[in-house]
Amino acid sequence: MLAATDASTRWWMTAGFVCFGVGVPLFAIALRQLVPGPAWIAAIVSGLATLGVAAFPLHVSTAVDRLHGTFASVGYVALALVPFFAARALSMQGQRLAATASRGVAAIAAVCLALTPVASANGLFQRAGLTVVDVWLVVAALALGSSRDA
Repeated sequence: MLAATDASTRWWMTAGFVCFGVGVPLFAIALRQLVPGPAWIAAIVSGLATLGVAAFPLHVSTAVDRLHGTFASVGYVALALVPFFAARALSMQGQRLAATASRGVAAIAAVCLALTPVASANGLFQRAGLTVVDVWLVVAALALGSSRDA
């Protein structure tokens, strides 16, 4: 509810959504070049869905709340799929540790995000599921950047 129309933090959250929504698809460009497979497509979908979340804040109307929820759900699934899809390519490139870590991140994110609508601590599960993949994105971006420099 941090980005709901009546929340004092709405503009900060919306700015964060827009930055993420633009930044992750830009990351997808490098990901596509260096990690074969559909991970880059999942990253673009996640970014675009996040822009949808920003465009349709909660507490405007029932219809807008549904759109917000739909974009959020698509974004969550796509985000969890980024490391999942990258894992196969990483494994084929001989990067077994990175592949295993990617599968673990995807599994943790999937479980946490699946618990979001049903758990009493739904905010905690949502943030944990999103954060674990956000950390993966940062580590992956740093690794991709250093491999391009080499």
